[in-house]
Amino acid sequence: MTANSIQVSPDWRALDLDNLTGILLVIGASDTGKSTFARYLYDRLRDLGRRVAFIDGDPGQSTLGPPTTLTMTFKPEALDQWSYGLPQTWRYFIGSTTPQGHMLSVLVGAVRLTQAAQQNGAQVVVYDTSGLIDPTRGGLALKNAKLDLLRPSTVYAIQRESELVPFLLPLRRSGRAQVVEIRPSQAAAPRDVDVRREHRARQFANHFSVAEPLELEWSRIAVYPSPDFRVRRLVALEDFLGFTLGLGIVLSANRSEQHVRLLTPLRSLAGVAAIRLSDVLVNPDNFQDERVTG
Repeated sequence: MTANSIQVSPDWRALDLDNLTGILLVIGASDTGKSTFARYLYDRLRDLGRRVAFIDGDPGQSTLGPPTTLTMTFKPEALDQWSYGLPQTWRYFIGSTTPQGHMLSVLVGAVRLTQAAQQNGAQVVVYDTSGLIDPTRGGLALKNAKLDLLRPSTVYAIQRESELVPFLLPLRRSGRAQVVEIRPSQAAAPRDVDVRREHRARQFANHFSVAEPLELEWSRIAVYPSPDFRVRRLVALEDFLGFTLGLGIVLSANRSEQHVRLLTPLRSLAGVAAIRLSDVLVNPDNFQDERVTG
């Protein structure tokens, strides 16, 4: 997806991007064209000669990597074709396809990825947030916490009617960030539960396209929160800094020998410092997911 391949609103073209720096937070409900606008923003800024990082902050309907993760990269166009092993790419594991119940992980990941972007020379960071905005589901609290932690210079708000007013009104009054309201894309179309599920399956399939079985002894490695390696459970293999090197799907586990066999794109445990378990089961045959119960 590039600026030349998406339907661009005249409102977008009229935006003044010349002096933008820091973190640009893009917020809006699902199916408003939020991610499309964020990618357009990235492309425009890169064309202006900036070093721009892009963060895909939606662990459910991810665009730059497998679900259950947040991804930061300096080259999102490369991830359109390939989601594993690219340079200048960092991932943080949430362990769920929704921020609900995992908001601390989402916030930690947001901070860690923006820090990594800035430490690697980003002049501007475009942060495409998740579509969770419902106050009754924690959406408003999550957005306000991101605002406090990330201190964005500009917030781009895409709303159909007035659904973002509870967030935008106090933000404007506080003056903590510039607020730019954007109308939803006319090309944005609602996606039902089945469409969203199929999108996740495609993203998982892409990540595991070169995966092979890998066996390891979990007594020799840190496991978070505990070694409950049930079959089909999704796990992350993390480096020393806590970033995700690759995901794995549990194929089998031997508790007495403390061995687990994973399907993973990683060829070895080189650089792996920890394994983190999710609350998601993934079928390795069709990559459909479901939540862990019991």
